[in-house]
Order: sequence, then C-alpha cells, then structure tokens
Amino acid sequence: MEVEKLNLPKNWLITGGCGFIGVNLVDKLLREFPQVNIRILDNLSVGTRDDLKEVCEFQEIFTQDIKDTPKGIELLVGDIKDYEICLKACKGVEVVVHLAASTGVPQSVENPRRDMEMNVLGTFNMLEASRQQEVEKFIFASSGAPLGEVEPPIHEEIAPKPVSPYGASKLSGEAYCSAYYRSFGLKTIALRFGNVYGPRSKHKASVVAKFFKNALNEKPLEIYGDGKQTRDFIYIDDLLQAIFLAVKADVGGEIFQIATYRETTVNEIAEKIKGLVEEVTTKKVEVIYSSPRPGDVKRNYSDITKAKKILGYEPFYDVDRGLRKTFEYFRDKNK
Repeated sequence: MEVEKLNLPKNWLITGGCGFIGVNLVDKLLREFPQVNIRILDNLSVGTRDDLKEVCEFQEIFTQDIKDTPKGIELLVGDIKDYEICLKACKGVEVVVHLAASTGVPQSVENPRRDMEMNVLGTFNMLEASRQQEVEKFIFASSGAPLGEVEPPIHEEIAPKPVSPYGASKLSGEAYCSAYYRSFGLKTIALRFGNVYGPRSKHKASVVAKFFKNALNEKPLEIYGDGKQTRDFIYIDDLLQAIFLAVKADVGGEIFQIATYRETTVNEIAEKIKGLVEEVTTKKVEVIYSSPRPGDVKRNYSDITKAKKILGYEPFYDVDRGLRKTFEYFRDKNK
C-alpha cells in the first residue's frame, strides 16, 4: 500500500510514539510520506529516546516551545495524565493516534488503579485536548479485552463484558470516543488490535516477543495454563495499514476489529518459535507450563468483516511469514 495515494494529513500527534507500535508507525510514515510532521508525546516509561533514534532524527521540545504546527519530528516528554501537557501537544495537529496506555491484563490485575488512571483519565484528557484544539481525527488503540469471555470470533456487535481491569479501562476509552463524536463531532475511531507482534518489540511483554527473547537467551518458553488458549496474532505492518486507512476514512464514532480472522493457539506459537530458533541457531529450546493467569480469556480471534467493508482493510502477513521476519530482528539484536 502506498501511503501517498491515501492523501494523508500532514501534521500528526502520536502518543506513546517511542513504544513498539509508535516507533514502527513513525518509521513507516517517514518512509512513505516524507513531508509529514510528527509530534510525539511519551513519558518514556517503556520506549526510550534511543528507540526513536533507531528510525529518525528528532528534536526534543518543551511545552513552552509549542507555538504552532509540528516541525519535522518533535519529542515532547510528558504524561497523558497531565491535561495541560495534552492540550499543548494537540496544538496545530490534524490527527491524533492515541497509543499511550497501560497495557496488559496481568498488570491491570496487579495494579488496577494505575491502569484506570492511564487508560481512562489519560484517554479522556487526550479527547478533550483534541476537541479544544480542533483536531480532525482521533484514532484510539483498543483491544478485544472489553468483550471479555465470549464465543469467538469476536465482532463489533457483541455486548462488552470485560473480565479484567484492562478490558474495563479500554471499554471506557471506546465509550468516550463514541461520546466525543456524537456530542462534539470529533471524528473518533477505535481500533481493537489483535495480538500485535513484529520487529522493534524488544520492550514488549507479549507472548511472541517474550518467547523470542527467552529462546535466543536459552531460557525456557513458559506457557500459562495448557497452551490451548487462542489469540489472533497480527503482524505490525498489517496493523499500520489499518491505522492509515482509519485516518483516511470519512467515518466517526466507529469501532473496528483489526486482526487476521485466524485462531492460533499459544502452543502453536511456541512450537513455531522453537522450530525457527533451533533451525537457524545451535540453541535448544525448552517449553514449560505453569498455572493459568487470572483475567486471561480462553479463546480469542476476530471477525474483521466490518474493517474490510468500510476501511478496505486486508491483512497481508500469515503467522509463519510474520514470525520469520520477527525472528530475524531478534536474532540480529541478540548478536
């Protein structure tokens, strides 16, 4: 997909832009839409300046420096829980891609207040700042967690019943996106990401990243429960395609499942990663099992019919191809 053909906006704000998805988004925007201006708001709790340096040169700015639209690539270090910083960050931008969040079910179970403050208050701050600064489009990174334990494939018409604090906080974000479109006309789109994986995920605590890191360091691949739990694993490039299409789409107040419409067990992922590492290196990889984690759903994959029909979204990578490209990244990093 050629981004130029989408006629994307020129001035962007990406929250959490130093994280895994954010850095890949910056890189793809700069390669395919070089005239873009990007302001990044990140508290550097996960991603770092060095992660951003891997894909671009940037200028670090402070709130007093923000007078108008972004110029080139700007990094504003700040927290989305601080409304005044959010308000400044949104100045002069046409689109906000809101990636900053407290992510993960286990973390939310361990500290539900932190999860709520980041994902509920932080998202509200970004929406209100976007409204005040007359942002045209707001893309919210959600997940399947708001739906809870339901019979898959999951889709947009299922009534949400979250089983984890993380799911509840993401559901709140979706609700505020709907309200800000219907009350104020801010064109919001919530994208429910599948389990995202790919290059530059070294800080990510997700199963694919963790398994590759452990395998290459000759540590066992630990599976919680029996490994028969399923997820819909989406390669990062397919996810970025969905973000671009959502930015361009002339719709608001909508939710879309963004995944591959394929169900893969954790056991399958472990075996594929074990096979890749043992095939290419001399390392032997062990798989072990431990107790299930509270709040984890048993089966989860997504019906992406709505995204195909309205956004024109079509995933390109299957699991084998995506895992091989991800392996190459982790192998090179491990040298």
